[in-house]
Amino acid sequence: MKRITRRNFMKRTVAVGAGLTVAPFARVQGANDAIRVAVVGINGRGGSHIGAFDGMEGVRLAGLCDVDRKVLEGKAKRFKDRNTPVETYQDIRKLLDNKNIDAISIATTNHWHSLATIWACQAGKDVYVEKPCSHNIFEGRKCVEAAEKYKRIVQHGTQGRDNRSWAKQVAAIASGKYGKLLVSKAWASKNGRGRWSIGFMPHKEPPEHLDFNIWLGPAPEQPYHENIVHYNWHWFWDFGNGEIGNQGVHQMDIARWAIPGGTLPRSVISMGGRWVNSTEGHPPYTDQAQTPNCQLTVMDFDGPLLVFEVIGLVDRAGVDGKKYPKKVENEFYLEEGVIKGGKFYPKGSDKSESLVDVDVEMGPGKIFENFIHCVRSRKRNELHADITKAHLSAACCHLGNISYRLGEQVSGSTKPDVLGKHEEVAKSWETIKETVKGTLGLDLSKSTYNLGPMLTFDPEKERFVDNRRANQLITRRYREPFVVPTEV
Repeated sequence: MKRITRRNFMKRTVAVGAGLTVAPFARVQGANDAIRVAVVGINGRGGSHIGAFDGMEGVRLAGLCDVDRKVLEGKAKRFKDRNTPVETYQDIRKLLDNKNIDAISIATTNHWHSLATIWACQAGKDVYVEKPCSHNIFEGRKCVEAAEKYKRIVQHGTQGRDNRSWAKQVAAIASGKYGKLLVSKAWASKNGRGRWSIGFMPHKEPPEHLDFNIWLGPAPEQPYHENIVHYNWHWFWDFGNGEIGNQGVHQMDIARWAIPGGTLPRSVISMGGRWVNSTEGHPPYTDQAQTPNCQLTVMDFDGPLLVFEVIGLVDRAGVDGKKYPKKVENEFYLEEGVIKGGKFYPKGSDKSESLVDVDVEMGPGKIFENFIHCVRSRKRNELHADITKAHLSAACCHLGNISYRLGEQVSGSTKPDVLGKHEEVAKSWETIKETVKGTLGLDLSKSTYNLGPMLTFDPEKERFVDNRRANQLITRRYREPFVVPTEV
């Protein structure tokens, strides 16, 4: 006899009562039921997803999906070798047709995150999606709408949200004990994996084991080259969002979280460039990538500024023989002093004090365990990083990139007004100039940089004010059939 699940019950009840065919509902799990999870995109970060769910109590890793058959077979082999085989898929659409899968965990390229999330919600599956949840602002809002419409649990991979220390710092700021927040500052300055240079790769036929059509998905049709598969896609606008939308979205999420009432800013401006070590036969300081590896973005949240610094030229000796330190961090500048490293430093003092102790409420477990807990409980309010929070923080990354992409080359001696908004803004720009000169020998004062326009934004409408070109970059043209729908 076929076991009656909530899915079967709901399908039968609605179909009989209304004569309709409906999308299936994922099972509501009992205490002894294993939640069946499939991981989509398993070559890089997806390996961590596999490790998180494999062996987790109450979870069965039931499926693996990747467009690269070699990667898929390699990851599946370890399960086969221990006699716990998993189902494998190259096409996410076939995976989503499997009604026995309860949830999917997405670690694909950025440009696939939202479409996979929306399709999964429509298929009645809960979702854990890597950061950033979207490739553009429009997509993030559609993910929010899909989660709400289909009553899905959608968790975002911004792990700072499960960190009690960050929660305590945010609560201390909100307490008002240290005065108003002036600047929420973040750094995402890392070395390696294409940040110094990716060189140039020729166009060629994609390998036989890669389904390049599905890999492209929503992106425009274009030739294959080895600088996009499997990691350096981060540095191309069609697929990634640069460092601000890579490592940066973690720090962006914390920076926005710390701004009392902060949702989206009223204005944004971004500047910088992509300066890399020279490649023989090509112009100096260039490579095939498109996104900046040095970028300063400033957003105004009706008073508090969010200042975001990216420098990819770190942790490797440059032409001056020095190593410029990597920095992935958040600090908060208030009227009475600075909060950094979980401590408070009063204005004018280099001695720290313990932060005011404020109770914080957090959902249970670390980020992956918290997701499974909420799949069982169906309580979205207990998610550490619900899709609504995710959308807003990812959107801040996209806003910075939109200003940057609309910029133009200006003299290196140009000093935009935003540098005078706060000393931390000016300090970041000086750090960028010093690092570029020290690592590459490029004196920006005698060269040029990309200066984006100051854009006015309406947080409620999620649109730019009177700027058609900027609003065009809120979304993109999608390639059939990989279209993020206007109506989810």
